[in-house]
Amino acid sequence: MTRLAVRALLAAVFWPSLFFFWFLGPFVFLLLSTTSSEVCPRLETRAEFLAAANGTIPLLAAQGLVYAVPVLCLVLWQRLLPEPARARHIVTCAKLFAVATAIGALWAYGSSLLCDGYGRPFFSPVWQWTSYLPMVGIAINVPLYVLTFSLGRANSTREEVSAGDAARPDRNIP
Repeated sequence: MTRLAVRALLAAVFWPSLFFFWFLGPFVFLLLSTTSSEVCPRLETRAEFLAAANGTIPLLAAQGLVYAVPVLCLVLWQRLLPEPARARHIVTCAKLFAVATAIGALWAYGSSLLCDGYGRPFFSPVWQWTSYLPMVGIAINVPLYVLTFSLGRANSTREEVSAGDAARPDRNIP
């Protein structure tokens, strides 16, 4: 397969995964990863409560793997066309992604621990601080989304057209 074909294949994976996983996925995983309000009133012991919260861990791991698809596409694009300027941005993107994933998982797990149907303090009040993590997550995710989108756009566009050919009017007519 040629490099152009591989780049096109990566673009075909990158854009849908970016849209569905990063923009629509958080709503689905939020609903699936937290302990539902119907389950909370039925939890009466600390062990039951902790077991319900720990039940979210496999889903959080799956969420992290699914969210990694666009970042993996960026890394593969960099392997195909190594550019030092983009390499620094991809490393920054990977670091932001790792931090955002950790904060998101901590928030989802912490919100599962906070859901007690009877208002009893089963766990340390430190878990209540996890309610502030969505604000931190937004502060990290906004630059991550912008950087990932711009890197994806730069990597998925064709660069074979020279500037002289692009300026000629007979080349732009379909």
